Amino acid sequence: MARRDAGSAFTPALRAALPEAMLTLVDELTTTMFCVKDADGRYVAVNPTFVRRTNESSARAVLGRSASELFVPELAARYEEQDDLVLRTGATLRNELELIAPPGGSPRWYLTAKVPLRGPADAETRQDRRRPPGPPPVIGLVSLSQDLGSGDEEAMHALTRVVEHIDDHLGETIRVPDLAAVAGCSVDTLERRVRRAFRRTPGQLVLTARIDRARELLRGDDPLAEVALACGFYDQAAFSRTFARLAGQTPAAYRRAALTGSAEPRPSGERRRAREPQ
Repeated sequence: MARRDAGSAFTPALRAALPEAMLTLVDELTTTMFCVKDADGRYVAVNPTFVRRTNESSARAVLGRSASELFVPELAARYEEQDDLVLRTGATLRNELELIAPPGGSPRWYLTAKVPLRGPADAETRQDRRRPPGPPPVIGLVSLSQDLGSGDEEAMHALTRVVEHIDDHLGETIRVPDLAAVAGCSVDTLERRVRRAFRRTPGQLVLTARIDRARELLRGDDPLAEVALACGFYDQAAFSRTFARLAGQTPAAYRRAALTGSAEPRPSGERRRAREPQ
C-alpha cells in the first residue's frame, strides 16, 4: 500500500483519523481474521470473523483473553510463540501458514501476518540527547489471518517446509527447483500451490522474504554491506535499488526512520508487487 503520491501528503490529521477508520473497515473482512493484542498477549480488539472462528458468540466474550483460552492448546502454543517473538524482538512475521481451530471445531488453514505496535519513546530517552536513538518500545501487536480453506494437508505442510527453507537460507542462492525438491513436487505444481496460497510466484516469495529480513536487520547497526550479504544480495547497489523499489525508501532512510520513530517504514511487498530478478 503506497501512502502518498505526487499530489498528496499523509498529514498528521490523516494519520490520527486512520486507526478508527481501519478498525471499522476490518469488520467488513469476511474471510480474514483480525486482532490486536496487548503486551501480555491478550486480545484487545477483534473483528466478527475472528469471533466466528472461536466458540464464543460475541467480541465481549473474547476480549481480555489469550489464545490458549480460545483455541486448541497444541495450536495455541504456536500462536503464542509467534506473539512472544514479535513482542520481545519487534520482528514482523509474514507468510505464516498455520492451522486455526477452536476446541471441538474443525481446523482450517490460514496465512498469517503479525506486526508489532510501538509506543512513544520513553521520557528518559527523549530527554537524554547523548543516548543514541532507538526504536520505540513494543506495546502490542496486530495480526491478520487469511482463510485458505480446509486445503490439502500434505500440500500445506509442504509449503510450510518451503517457507522455512527460504527463511533458513536467505543469505544464499535459492533456486525454484530446489524449493520444489523441498516440497516434494514438480516445479509446475509448486508454482500453482505458491500462487494459490501467497498470490505470488516462488521467485517473488523469495525476494519479498529477503526484503523483510533486511527490514529487520536495518533496525540494528550492522553496515549496509553486511545486511545486503545476509539477505542474499552480493551487490550493495543492487540491494539498495531493490529495497527502495519494494519498500519505498532507501535502506539508509529506512534505518533512520526505524531508529528514530520519526516515520513508519512501509511494509515490503505492499507498495509494489515484487518482480523476480531476471
